[in-house]
Amino acid sequence: MPRQPDEPVRLNRIYTRGGDRGETSLGDGSRVSKLDRRIVAYGAVDELNAQLGVVASSGVRTEVSPLLARIQNELFDLGADLSVPYVEGDAKLRVTQEQVDELERLCDRFNAPLPELRSFVLPGGNPVAAQLHVARTACRRAELEALRAAEEVPVNPLALVYLNRLSDLLFILARDAAGGDEVLWRPGSSR
Repeated sequence: MPRQPDEPVRLNRIYTRGGDRGETSLGDGSRVSKLDRRIVAYGAVDELNAQLGVVASSGVRTEVSPLLARIQNELFDLGADLSVPYVEGDAKLRVTQEQVDELERLCDRFNAPLPELRSFVLPGGNPVAAQLHVARTACRRAELEALRAAEEVPVNPLALVYLNRLSDLLFILARDAAGGDEVLWRPGSSR
């Protein structure tokens, strides 16, 4: 029986031996090297998703937990987007402008009550804030890998924008989680 569009993927076997020679399949079934920039990019997105799983399991505020779960699902969608060769206007699962707009709304919502920044923030504050900073840096790396892929093959431009906006949101959520216990960078203070 064929899978419905919103039905989870069925995984009956985890190993297939198909990648034993350094190749893997893209979402359209075509075979590419595991070093293909798209594979590297969605691998970095997968790492980011795992980092968000650590954050979600480490005691985030109640209102942040469902937000992270939604973002983790969207990151799987983004990985699927990167894994299927991009053709503008196709009917494939793609990152949308609405998803980017929602990240911007969340940035505005969580940033509004925070004090104005007068310096860069040193990662840390407490374990949740520190882990959000780790996720933010993983997000930046995923964005860079997706940008490298976009230099070689067509990539949904909104996937790149989504990752950029998500790193902004993760920074804001890290500040929120710090609860005012942020350590600000003091240039040259150790001299």
